[in-house]
Amino acid sequence: MTSQLIADTLGIPKNVALRTLREDLKKRKLCSRFVLHALTREQMDERVAACQDQLNMINGDKNFLDKVITGDESWCFAYDPETKRQNSECFGEPSPRPKKLRFQKSKMKAMLIVFFDGQSIVHKEFVQEGCTVNAEYYKGVLDRLISRIRRVCPALYRTRDFFLLHDKTPAHSAANIRQFLTQKQVATLNHPHTRQICLPPATSCSRR
Repeated sequence: MTSQLIADTLGIPKNVALRTLREDLKKRKLCSRFVLHALTREQMDERVAACQDQLNMINGDKNFLDKVITGDESWCFAYDPETKRQNSECFGEPSPRPKKLRFQKSKMKAMLIVFFDGQSIVHKEFVQEGCTVNAEYYKGVLDRLISRIRRVCPALYRTRDFFLLHDKTPAHSAANIRQFLTQKQVATLNHPHTRQICLPPATSCSRR
């Protein structure tokens, strides 16, 4: 229920409804907190075990977090319109209200795959147009990541003293990906499920 609806229902001005809610009833507007849900008992136990394992690693090696390379994907738009709050500016009392054109979110977007550690970005690349991030495509991404590590951190590449952390999407947890990482002697950290995932199989890569 909004403050405007309360004001309309009671037949009072909106500012009176807002003042009553805030000052008399001590109400405040809060955003909902994201909580994990739809997890099975086994997935919950897996999360606890994974967190405990990583805590044990941290306690055993004070530099452990510096050795973790995290990978993730994100959609990037050609431009993102500013929100109303981001557009707000401070003006003097006699100044007129500023006006700005309304923009829609860009329909042009590309997926960015990025790997980073505690200091900086290790490797990043955009998914080629017309391609789907399936296991075969992701294998090529990992190969380029390892080549990047070999080029910029040869000592780290020789010792393999780092851990790869990525989620358990089908493309990341496929058998050929696990086999590839084993062949390259790349250790991975267990990333527990954050939700129940039911995805259709990825289609093959097709270049335009």
